[in-house]
Amino acid sequence: MSLQGTPVLILKEDSQRTTGKDAISSNIAAARVISEAIRSALGPKGMDKMLLDSFGDVVITNDGATILKEIDIAHPIGKMMVELSKMQDQEVGDGTTTVVILAGEFLQKAGELFSADKIHPTILVEGFRVATEKAIEFLNEMAIDVDIKDETLLTQVVNTTMGSKIVSRSSNMLAKIVIDAVKSINPGKGKIDIEDIKVEKKEGEDIESTILVKGIVLDKEVVHAGMPKTLKNPKIALISEAFEVSKTEFDSELSISDPSKIQEFLDRETDMIKRLVDKTIESGANVVIAQKGIDDVAQHLMAKKKIMAIRRVKKSDMEKLAKATGAKIVSKISDLNADDLGTAGIVRETKVGDDDMVFVEDCPLAKSVTILVRGGTELVVDEAERSIHDAICVVRNVFEDKKVVPGGGAPEAYVSRKLRKFAESLVGREQLAVLAFAEALEVVPRTLAENAGLDPIDIIVALRNEHEAGNTKAGIDVLTGKVRDMDDIVEPLRVKTHAISAASENAQMILRIDDIIASKKSEAGPGAPGGPGGDTGGDDFD
Repeated sequence: MSLQGTPVLILKEDSQRTTGKDAISSNIAAARVISEAIRSALGPKGMDKMLLDSFGDVVITNDGATILKEIDIAHPIGKMMVELSKMQDQEVGDGTTTVVILAGEFLQKAGELFSADKIHPTILVEGFRVATEKAIEFLNEMAIDVDIKDETLLTQVVNTTMGSKIVSRSSNMLAKIVIDAVKSINPGKGKIDIEDIKVEKKEGEDIESTILVKGIVLDKEVVHAGMPKTLKNPKIALISEAFEVSKTEFDSELSISDPSKIQEFLDRETDMIKRLVDKTIESGANVVIAQKGIDDVAQHLMAKKKIMAIRRVKKSDMEKLAKATGAKIVSKISDLNADDLGTAGIVRETKVGDDDMVFVEDCPLAKSVTILVRGGTELVVDEAERSIHDAICVVRNVFEDKKVVPGGGAPEAYVSRKLRKFAESLVGREQLAVLAFAEALEVVPRTLAENAGLDPIDIIVALRNEHEAGNTKAGIDVLTGKVRDMDDIVEPLRVKTHAISAASENAQMILRIDDIIASKKSEAGPGAPGGPGGDTGGDDFD
């Protein structure tokens, strides 16, 4: 910029600025790179990715959110795509790959209209907004009402989400475990907190050895060899205070002039710990689960009274134990009484793999349960845990919404056809944006076909013909390579509505960016630009 021939500089030296068409094209390209990177992971025939970090740790997965989380992405638009996948995972638990692929395709189609037809991004954004509203409306039209007591349908929902995972061969067995777990914490009324289902993993044996425990499994061991290892119908105390002499918050010295006073000082410490243990015994508890430490003296005294004790249990596990056993978490041992105790059918220490674990099971309340995941290697167990998390989320979605849609690309094909019809009622350039949105939705069935080694053109043509003929459940069976009714492949309605709306919102936000200013970090000392006491530059990105 110049004023009467004099250049006016408003940015720091070495700052980069990209504006207008170049900025929009650059952003679309960055989003497309992320989208294409995980596209091959979609569907039952999708491929896995192996991710290695700087520490040499390896992750093998085809879960979209996990893949993007593990990749060290620098570009801010790339980070937006990662955040998009993360939010899909947090909100609905499944569709993390789909949402990124859709966002990338929306931007690709918008970019073509912007470049070739000179359609302004504002018009594209408005067209996408209208198309998104109609898409959600059409999805609700095709949704199928379900009965949450229908075990077969719930199993089909879990099988669909696990179909692309490494655990797919055991999906029927895992589906039963997941459905039982969700029913245990919520019989189908109100909101479901999936945090009440603890997923504990331990490598060893195989996935078929995964079990559901109607209670809590702690990756801990009984603190003293002299304590009982199994107790039936125990009285359980949950204590957040340490069974130790509290330390002062500041440094202090103790001067003892008489050697006989040393033993008196030690005895006083022992008496303090003994009073804590006596209070526990007085309450009637015979199982103590402590959030903090248990002193050696306290361990010895408890062992003499046949009290089982476990220490250093995570706060989150303490809260789950409270829900499962009915016990109250006591912050001061001096306040402990019989009313604060909980119970379970049995508490036992048992060896799982090479480690001892404590099972608090057969809880009468069972408002919090545990799925103990097994697998041959740590990599398999980690992927199984991710698959079970997705399965828990989709079952929760069905329990709360009681609506599903067919899978296999059927919803996208249905909505795409309906949007094309709807676009005919529009006038002006928004019609082109709605048509582009409709065409972009077909990226899902097209990608399913490509990943299964099928001809995407033939499949899309066959799919369109079926939907034109009125078969709204028609989708792609990637195992047979045919287009058929997806009566046995179903997904929660919430997964699809959230994926389309979130992908569209993300694409609209990116399309509205027409100016990128990047300031390079300065090599700065104190007082220099970018250094302590100086101006701070932003991160550079390419």
